[in-house]
Amino acid sequence: MVLRGYVPTSEETLQTLAALRLQSLNSDFSTHAPFPRLEELFPPHVLHARLPPPPHRPPTKCRGARLRAGLLAGGLWGQALAKQRAERDQRLRGRLREEGASTMAAIVEKWKLLQGMGRPEAMAAYVALVREWPGFGSTLFDVDLHAVRPRLGVGQGQPWPWATLTPLSPQSPVGSGPQRLWLGIGAKAVSLYKPGEPEPLDSFCYGRISSFGASDSSTFRLSVEDRDLLFETSQVRGCHPSTLPSPRVPQTDPLCPLYLQVDEIAQLLHTYLASAGAQRLPRPQEPPTSSPTSEPTVLPQGLCPAAEPWQHRPPVGSSHS
Repeated sequence: MVLRGYVPTSEETLQTLAALRLQSLNSDFSTHAPFPRLEELFPPHVLHARLPPPPHRPPTKCRGARLRAGLLAGGLWGQALAKQRAERDQRLRGRLREEGASTMAAIVEKWKLLQGMGRPEAMAAYVALVREWPGFGSTLFDVDLHAVRPRLGVGQGQPWPWATLTPLSPQSPVGSGPQRLWLGIGAKAVSLYKPGEPEPLDSFCYGRISSFGASDSSTFRLSVEDRDLLFETSQVRGCHPSTLPSPRVPQTDPLCPLYLQVDEIAQLLHTYLASAGAQRLPRPQEPPTSSPTSEPTVLPQGLCPAAEPWQHRPPVGSSHS
């Protein structure tokens, strides 16, 4: 979860998590201790984000200009451009190695500060640090939110047309066009996050969800009170995401069955909705004369307890010298 970039936090905290992982694996710092690769300790996408973006070349509109560009690409100009690209790629690889070495050095310095911390304590501090994120424990999916529309305008049995987005809530406006989001499905609520943002754009208790279902192999509908949300997910051919190094780079092992994200989304929602419904039912073993206060508390529909702001606290033992 951390290495896939699904715990939005600062680089400082990510380095602390990497140091705690080293402490749990190797105990106190030693030059003879085995060092895992950096990508096994630190999210690679953070390092790649430091690199400058590739130069953008505007598309050639004129057909004649495109033809001339194609002819030049096959001659001396093409060789020069290929050489420039190779040199740029080499510089980027060198920059990436420098960033990786700098990050590893910072992680090692934090590892040295954990001297004397036992393996169970390091593991507990690691988990406690990750649990500070309100979305901890949720299953996250990369989705494109295509439509948010009133349910009254939806015809029965009619296909879903793409629609302009309306705000999820007054506090979290969403612009027009598809929005790349994280769909977080947890035990208490379904939440929508902007990738990399710790606080959700919106969160829906299961009491607010009236229905859900898959339109096809890549689109999923979620009905929340008076709104319908339409998501598009990726169809992943390969192993289940829990076995993949990254959800954005699916494996293509023919021995792995076809995996559909919409299937797992539906299964998780069904499980959590059934659990939430069971918790609302009165317990059969309770006597009929039991006080109403002994019944489980049910929040009114439309209310969902807001998650507290995520505040980073240093792990225990991080100040050891």
